[in-house]
Amino acid sequence: MRRLSALALLLVLPALRAEEGMWTFDNLPLKQLKEKYAFEPGKEWIDHVRLSTLTLGGCTGSFVSAEGLVLTNHHCTRGSIQRLSTKDRDLVKNGFVAMSRDQEIKIPSLTYRTLIAMENVTERLAKAVKPGLSEKDASLARAKELDVIKAGLEKASGLAYDVVNLYQGGETWMYGFKVFKDIRLVAAPEIAVGAFGGDYDNFTYPRHDLDFSMVRVYENDKPYRPSHHLTWSTEGLKNGDLTFVVGHPGRTSRLQTFAQMTFDRDLGIPTYLKGAERTRGILEEYGQRSPEHARQVQTLILGVNNGAKANEGSLMGLKDAAAMKRIEDAEKALKAAVAKNPKLAATTGQSWARIEQAIQLQKGYLKEAQHLGSARSTTLGQALALVRLADQLDLPVEKRLAEYRSEGGLKTLKTRLAGPAMGMMGQAPNPEQELHLFTRGLEDAAKELGAKHPFVLAALAGKKPEEAAKAALEGTKLNDPSVRKALLEGGKKAVAESADPMIQLARKLEPILMGLRKKQDDVRAILEEHSARIAKARFAVYGKTLPPDATGTLRITYGPVATYPANGTLQQPFTTWAGLYDRHFGWGGNEAKAYNGEWMLPQRWLDRMGQLDLRTPLNFSHAVDTTGGNSGSPVVNRKGELVGLLFDGNIEGNAGRYYYDDKVNRSVSVDARAILESLVKI
Repeated sequence: MRRLSALALLLVLPALRAEEGMWTFDNLPLKQLKEKYAFEPGKEWIDHVRLSTLTLGGCTGSFVSAEGLVLTNHHCTRGSIQRLSTKDRDLVKNGFVAMSRDQEIKIPSLTYRTLIAMENVTERLAKAVKPGLSEKDASLARAKELDVIKAGLEKASGLAYDVVNLYQGGETWMYGFKVFKDIRLVAAPEIAVGAFGGDYDNFTYPRHDLDFSMVRVYENDKPYRPSHHLTWSTEGLKNGDLTFVVGHPGRTSRLQTFAQMTFDRDLGIPTYLKGAERTRGILEEYGQRSPEHARQVQTLILGVNNGAKANEGSLMGLKDAAAMKRIEDAEKALKAAVAKNPKLAATTGQSWARIEQAIQLQKGYLKEAQHLGSARSTTLGQALALVRLADQLDLPVEKRLAEYRSEGGLKTLKTRLAGPAMGMMGQAPNPEQELHLFTRGLEDAAKELGAKHPFVLAALAGKKPEEAAKAALEGTKLNDPSVRKALLEGGKKAVAESADPMIQLARKLEPILMGLRKKQDDVRAILEEHSARIAKARFAVYGKTLPPDATGTLRITYGPVATYPANGTLQQPFTTWAGLYDRHFGWGGNEAKAYNGEWMLPQRWLDRMGQLDLRTPLNFSHAVDTTGGNSGSPVVNRKGELVGLLFDGNIEGNAGRYYYDDKVNRSVSVDARAILESLVKI
């Protein structure tokens, strides 16, 4: 297919700003790197940083020793540390260091993975979709072919494979991972240091956080010996030095249509923020019962606040009229290019309109999508999963929902359902806390959906929310893994005959939830089909010059240590230990307990202040394009050596979910020198 001339390309190509892009390893911007920084990484460098990096599921980590030691953020392991803590041994508050291997603490139900293999299956999928299929049938045909591909690759390699959609479905890859399930805690600082400044300082800069933790990967009860690990730099960074971030950014939406961004601005994000505010209030209400109750929800509240603040920044970006005008103009330019090409016009000309129609359907079930489900009860969530699994396995493979077709996916689901019980956000089960959450969840459903909604009628069965929640939780045995295992093995018959009140409730709710799922799948089919068509049109017009949106898959981004303008001045590229103590004393020290003690320091950090070199860089700002999921990503230099640990971004950069602004978008990382000095001296 003929592409636009060079002049026309310059006129319509969306501006790719300096350092923008979370690049996949098959399409690294080697030319740009060479032209701007006189550096072109070779295959050995690329493979080394890739194989040294792990995905932690929502965060990133990296091997930093030959014996399986992994470095990541404190906030990435905080939930696990909370699960290991007790009333009398608060590892979140007091920190932890294993002085020998036998002191390392195994973290239950944790999985890390390293990307080993990548295969592009786009063309194979295209052949599986016959001309003339409807959007839904095309989606089913692709899903069926992906199941075949996945099963074949896993059988041949022994790796666990994920389907990876890039460019809104314009490309489809299979990524193969080596999986680790024996993870043990090695070291973590006190939360007062790891999250210094709390929610007030989150997404701001200058920062003064020692946001790191260390775990060790074991295999066959011995420390795992990775083929690659990062070595610690002995030189350190200076302002202007080139840095690389290797990690698993969660999600960006830069290739969405203007209509999709408008939906997020007007409904999607405001709805999320309303839910986050309600969840925070419910948790704070529980925490007010006693100091121990407050300890139990501390990590949960931090997680809710983090998500809310990130989305608030994204919403601010979507309300930037000038930025949105640039996005709208870029879309108009692509539409015009499509209209001028008969082949593209035939396949893609109506795609933007179809996406707008899907958005209207999405608006119709938005409130139900918020409140139909487990009503904040993790036990009901397990019951619903058991009921749906039994129903799906009773169907022919081709008639099942997509996630119930592959043997690998089913094995993972069954293992999770038969494993230890979990509370909210993976915390340890807490009956009192779950009763509180479940009660409030049922109250919210009744308030928002109405007393006569089928879900509310089925969930309450004429009872008050607290009575219904209490009856289901007090009578259930699902917290016992052996009970869940028996239901898994017994299949649909065992589930149908179960007298467990949670299973019975889940069976009543499942038809209602499947009704919602059908609506969601219909919308998803339209969005996937036409987003992919637009992506292919973008390829035809521009070539593969733009990076794909973040999808939680391994990426690399680059840029220098850099300042930026804010508050009428320039922000410093580095902060130091001196700045940490200055901020602590500036808020009155521990005696003041300002704003619930957000800037207090543990006593040992005050006692040993004189042992630190107060000039040592603690955090630094660099012009790299990252987002949530990059937390814990290693920061490496030209030599592929570890120089830092990414943990945050500035508030100005939260609009990066939708567009990148090279003038102010900055990521914030812990300097490796501070990590090493703290381990030795504190």
